[in-house]
Amino acid sequence: MTKAFAPGNPSCVFVICPDKDPAKMGSLGVGISLQKGVIVSAKKSRKLVVKVNDKNMYFPTVLDVIRELAEEPVFVKIKYHFPYGCGFGMSGASALATAYALNELFKLKKTNRELAMIAHIAEVNNRTGLGDVGGQFNGGITAKYEKGNPLKGIRLPIKNEYIYYKIFGPIDTKKVITNEKIRGRINKAGLLALKKIKSLRKKNLSDIIRISKEFSVKSGLLRDKRVKSLIAEIEKDGNAASMVMLGNAVYSDKPFKGCNRARISYEGARVLK
Repeated sequence: MTKAFAPGNPSCVFVICPDKDPAKMGSLGVGISLQKGVIVSAKKSRKLVVKVNDKNMYFPTVLDVIRELAEEPVFVKIKYHFPYGCGFGMSGASALATAYALNELFKLKKTNRELAMIAHIAEVNNRTGLGDVGGQFNGGITAKYEKGNPLKGIRLPIKNEYIYYKIFGPIDTKKVITNEKIRGRINKAGLLALKKIKSLRKKNLSDIIRISKEFSVKSGLLRDKRVKSLIAEIEKDGNAASMVMLGNAVYSDKPFKGCNRARISYEGARVLK
């Protein structure tokens, strides 16, 4: 049996970059890799089985990765630390960790970049995400400014140890990224937010979170009353908070009432020995 880990990756800001070629389609933006994420175990099997937290699951994004890499039927077990659909990049992490585990299992000798691209294409084709794999591949707090190169990221010189978060529920990513009207609003707000982040003289997480909050409002994505209320409560104390992209969840660089915390990971996905 082989094992691999891929980090959770809440996004602060994003811009949707459509392209006919799924290897070039993706997103610009800023994401934060975490030491919590997805652990995938893989072994050869008589028949194909995918289990997610011990339950059989039809998982098209992961199945695409398996079809691309597995030379025979496999048993793939996925353990996740965040719920799916809540903005922590669990679909991308599942695809990426599966790719790493299968590469090890079958001794395919593919590079990490090749594996990450397979996972990214699976995400794009199934509309479960656009940019998480790039962040999870690079690790750290990563900014992506370049279209057509979804794995290229710039590690921002930020050394925060934790983010603090509270999850209320999911948002359907597919509905958002396939709706032209919503996409236009997101991209207009996202490009403005990215410009502000790029122009920050000294990059710090508090300022990025404040810009993320502006983006969540201008894009029209911040709608959930619980998320709005909690952000306002955190801001009353003078702290920065925003909506996790893309889920009904709140994150901050400072602890707040009822929060959980996750340590920031300054390395990307990897095989576990």
